[in-house]
Amino acid sequence: MQMSRSPAIRVVSPEVVNTPSPEVQRPAHGSAAIIAEIAAGLLAPAAYTSPKFLYDSLGSRLFEAICELPEYYPTRTEAGIFAAHGADMARALGTGSTLIDLGAGNCAKAASLFPLLQPAQYVPVDISRDFLLGAVAQLQQRFPQIEMTALGLDFSSGFALPASVRDEHRVFFYPGSSIGNFAPQQAITFLRGLHANTGADGGLLIGVDLVKDHDVLNAAYDDAIGVTGAFNLNMLRHLNHLIGADFDVNQWRHVAFFNMDQSRIEMHLEARSALTVRWQGGERHFVRGERIHTEDSYKYTRQSFVSLLERAGFATEQVWTDPDHWFAVIHARAI
Repeated sequence: MQMSRSPAIRVVSPEVVNTPSPEVQRPAHGSAAIIAEIAAGLLAPAAYTSPKFLYDSLGSRLFEAICELPEYYPTRTEAGIFAAHGADMARALGTGSTLIDLGAGNCAKAASLFPLLQPAQYVPVDISRDFLLGAVAQLQQRFPQIEMTALGLDFSSGFALPASVRDEHRVFFYPGSSIGNFAPQQAITFLRGLHANTGADGGLLIGVDLVKDHDVLNAAYDDAIGVTGAFNLNMLRHLNHLIGADFDVNQWRHVAFFNMDQSRIEMHLEARSALTVRWQGGERHFVRGERIHTEDSYKYTRQSFVSLLERAGFATEQVWTDPDHWFAVIHARAI
């Protein structure tokens, strides 16, 4: 009997914003554009960084650990929705799609749907290139019949898909409520970018965290054993690498809370004492209690997010929720 040959994994890396592989001899810092971006945030009147810098290889692994915490309801709640309604999702989306998985991480969420969706091509996209490649290599062994093209890039400000990604039946998969990292107007701009890459027969399957009891929200982003704090603080180590900074992790603490007026969780790093941080080409003095704003996670009502999708050019086809209505998975098509 002749054995079939597994399709090869194609790796496309237009721009990788993360820690380079050890074997690649590059300067121990990011590109000039990355240095400028981070420096601009650190020098702003209220210092901030993009949440994308939370995800180096260690950050990605810490986020995996967060997803196992009892306080962190989004992962298990969304997984329950997929388990209960996966067959309905498959009927709505159809088989043979080009499944484009944004912020794929370990690819586990998409892989759980493979038996139902049966995509012709799987395109995981993640900023943490090395972490992504390890996950996809293992996944290809489990699903050799699916063509896989891994994209190691930062998609937060838009991107053009390479020619190796099929045009037919593109479905963008954006689980985990990561859309909440964008302010609402930024989310509309981002979704419009997806719309432009979707095509006439394409669509979107997206996870959305819904407004709920504030104590539940606060605990999810400030867990009892401090894994989320370690995840947030690890970004300082990543910034040290990218811009040659001298952050001392021990001088900072993790702060997270729900901002009711903005309907968002905010994560910050707060200086434990007065200190000065220096990096390639700049420095900033922080007083005790001053913060760096590292991440937002906006929470929506069902109707407010449907309206946001409409403003981005998508028509909502179906909404699935858990019994408590804590989380929603929404299928929308491009119009």
